[in-house]
Amino acid sequence: MHVIENETLPDATLPGIDHKTLAGAAQGLAHLSVWRQAIAPGGATPPHRHDCEEVVVVEAGRGRLVGGGTTRTFGPDTTLVIPPNVDHQIVNIGDESLRMTAVFAMTPVAVFLTDGQPLPLPWAS
Repeated sequence: MHVIENETLPDATLPGIDHKTLAGAAQGLAHLSVWRQAIAPGGATPPHRHDCEEVVVVEAGRGRLVGGGTTRTFGPDTTLVIPPNVDHQIVNIGDESLRMTAVFAMTPVAVFLTDGQPLPLPWAS
């Protein structure tokens, strides 16, 4: 068992995205990763997919989920459920930071661009 003070965990970034892995392989998990991310106004994740289910809990901000042939807008206190291997992108459409916590059914989380190429991430999951 672990009790983790989240502020002691390392931060990482991609352009427009602040990231912190809250729990994953480094904490001894074999099948789960938990990430906290903030996307700056006008920022977005790259279009990508994962080989696992993803659940995103939106804590603050407004966004757009693009993927699977649909586009859906969302606000705070919203949950996004993304099936495995569905190309998707999360876009901040608001004036404030889009703050989210994401749970993945794998660790480490493999991320692929829409052309199937691996997306190297600057953090360990």
